[in-house]
Amino acid sequence: MLSRLPRKHYAAYGLICLIWGSTWGAIRLVVRDVPPLLAAAVRFFFAAVLLVLIATIRIGRPSLSSRQWLSLAVLGITMMALPYGLLFWAEYRITSSLTAILFSSCPLFVALFTPLLSQTRVPRRAVFAMLIALGGISALFYTELYASSDLLLGGGAVMLAVIVSGWSSVFAKRELADVNPVWGTAVQFCVSAVALGVGSLMLEHDRPADWNQTSILALAFLTIFGSVIAFSVYYWLLRSLHAYKLSTTNLVVPIVATAEGALLLQERVPLVMAGAAVVVLVSVVIVLRADDDRAPTLNLDAPSMGIEDE
Repeated sequence: MLSRLPRKHYAAYGLICLIWGSTWGAIRLVVRDVPPLLAAAVRFFFAAVLLVLIATIRIGRPSLSSRQWLSLAVLGITMMALPYGLLFWAEYRITSSLTAILFSSCPLFVALFTPLLSQTRVPRRAVFAMLIALGGISALFYTELYASSDLLLGGGAVMLAVIVSGWSSVFAKRELADVNPVWGTAVQFCVSAVALGVGSLMLEHDRPADWNQTSILALAFLTIFGSVIAFSVYYWLLRSLHAYKLSTTNLVVPIVATAEGALLLQERVPLVMAGAAVVVLVSVVIVLRADDDRAPTLNLDAPSMGIEDE
């Protein structure tokens, strides 16, 4: 999959994996002392300020159509505010390793939403792999998350974030082909900061925030690296790569997150979690290989739902 990328794309892909693999632990550190929606709102607010300054100096004023403005507003909610609000909220209840492993199923939902938004066919092996992966996630829910309502709610929040992010990735690929990635990301950060700020005022007004050195440094990392750099590079790559390909960053991210969670945060990695991660990741690989292969496909547009060759 990656061997076909130009060298600069390969480097950008690796940078995204490294940064986003490290953000899960940073989020975990922030939400220990700061309400999750407030933390996410502050992260995106400062990221928006930085990107608007960079875009204004280097590019000038944005030239966007009304459709592009609307698409960016939608993505500000569905790509940024809702998923990251849910992820910050979830990491107040479950470990960063478990969050990353659950989120690694995102490419499966990208594969599911691609035919729904682009009217293309789904490879049959991809459908089967999705079912297997969902079985692995279900086993993880039953064994690891069923222990308490907090764990179950946290896992459910991550899976909702996965579904929304999967839809948003395909929608962004379709709608933002001609949008400058820096300005596009900056606008989304502005929208998400406002939405999360309102959510925090409504839901977290009675929760104090402890802005200590650890939370400030972790939030600075999330703002500069996890938001400004990683999302700008992500949207730059999305202009050249299929959403399937770019979503495979989620294959590498859990490995980085789990290793950092175990080494830096002393988070345990149970055998069942490792097993579920293997099932999910292998299933995602099958989905992505099926996208490349000229394999039998399941036509979701046909009334009979029949199997056809490409």
